[in-house]
Amino acid sequence: MNRMRKVLWFTSVILIVLCLRLGWIFYSRWSAERDSQQQTLRQQTDDARATINAYGGDRLTILNFYSTPTVIHHGESATLCYGVSNAHTVRIEPPVENVWPSLARCVEVIPKRNTAYKLIAEDDKGHSETATATVNVR
Repeated sequence: MNRMRKVLWFTSVILIVLCLRLGWIFYSRWSAERDSQQQTLRQQTDDARATINAYGGDRLTILNFYSTPTVIHHGESATLCYGVSNAHTVRIEPPVENVWPSLARCVEVIPKRNTAYKLIAEDDKGHSETATATVNVR
């Protein structure tokens, strides 16, 4: 009987040690996975914040305004491209049709003479920004 108790006690101790080891393995894997997910989420948040800041954050920003080509022959067309962030309204002077707030938009123009186009972007708080692009006609 004594021998049976020793075997049972020894087996129980081994079983408890194995259960503790297995529990530690599962916990450490779970913890490592959680840390990895948190790091990934932090990186995604930082990337999103950097992207938002690159587009002007929460303030009105003209991202770009340019013409291509910058020199045309009489009767040819040029393309005006613009991008704005946080704009409520956008207009181009002299007037160009089909203009609205966009991160990236292009419109076609056919100037009859050298023309300096002015992009005016306004937010809903009354702030405005302007930019100029010129198309020369030869």
